[in-house]
Amino acid sequence: MDGLLPNIHVSVNEKLYLKNPYSTDLGRRILQGSIDLIDELGFENFTFKKLSKKIGSTEASVYRYFVSKHQLLAYLLSWYWGWMEYRFIFELNNIQSPQERLRKAIHLITEEIEEDLSISFINEVKLYHIVIAESSKIYLNKKVEEDNEQGYFMPYKNFVQKISDIILELAPSYKYPHMLVSTIIEGAHHQRFFAEHLPRLTDTIDGEDAITNFYLNIALEQIKHG
Repeated sequence: MDGLLPNIHVSVNEKLYLKNPYSTDLGRRILQGSIDLIDELGFENFTFKKLSKKIGSTEASVYRYFVSKHQLLAYLLSWYWGWMEYRFIFELNNIQSPQERLRKAIHLITEEIEEDLSISFINEVKLYHIVIAESSKIYLNKKVEEDNEQGYFMPYKNFVQKISDIILELAPSYKYPHMLVSTIIEGAHHQRFFAEHLPRLTDTIDGEDAITNFYLNIALEQIKHG
């Protein structure tokens, strides 16, 4: 993906920030520094105090952009799914066959991420690690309904919908498209985590991306027999 999506701007729900971090150098440094620190320390150990020290600013300055670290994490995840939607549109744009588009989409949501060098202050590889390790903290909590009403999860839901539409194009009577897509996304994230940290919980096969192939087989078999 290096440079293939030049000058893109991922729109993020305005309710996720007090001041648009895209709009200033400090805001962009907040995004860059937060990705570095959350990837390094984990979300539980991440604080605005540590972030401000890393970027050479103050806690008060960070709070001018984000109310809390929960909101900042929600922003980063929202940005990620918006970026994934850009990739989806770009990579599937000229593919006519719905089956081939589904194959490409499954690859997109299960493969490991490479850094897009056209966005200098966002390290997509580190952000991908955060999505895998930390994203459940945004919706597996008591505020999930409130956050959902604010539209925090809309980019993720839109992305799932786009792939579900391909499934329904292939199999209009298939009853579980959203469940299938979200299961593949979340399952692939877990398997990537297992492959790195708990390898006996997954399967590694020389010469192939076993995780992508596994979920591709699941998707095609589900649609075939569903």
